[in-house]
Amino acid sequence: MDGAAVAASGEAEPGQRLLARIVDTLAVGLPVVLVLRAVLPHDTADHWSPTAVASALLVYEAVQLALWGRTLGKRVAGVRVVTADGSRPDPARAALRAAVYAVPIALRPVPVLGLLAGIFWVVNVGTAFRGPERRAVHDRMAGTGVVKNTID
Repeated sequence: MDGAAVAASGEAEPGQRLLARIVDTLAVGLPVVLVLRAVLPHDTADHWSPTAVASALLVYEAVQLALWGRTLGKRVAGVRVVTADGSRPDPARAALRAAVYAVPIALRPVPVLGLLAGIFWVVNVGTAFRGPERRAVHDRMAGTGVVKNTID
């Protein structure tokens, strides 16, 4: 990603990114899990929860990033997702970024894939702390970055 967009706003701090993820996960994941547990037996709900949460997160994030460049959690944390030129991601980039983040969640119930997904999560978080732009794997693959919000 070009440094111009990042220089204008500054990279998001890791704490800001974590806060945004916590808010988004609670806003999406908690209702999904509560509904599944209300309508399915607990064992079945527990098995399908990762896939349902991942699917909901994918749609939630892709739509909001394409429309506004940020989700509810990113608004709370004061950050936004941008492309190299500083604009919000187009729908394809937003969907790719959301998918790279959400698919490993959906794979958690699958024995071998769940292990690989766990390893991916460690790598993904680690890359968000590495380098001057602090871009996670899902940012690098989609050509996006997370910056401090300077506009509303």
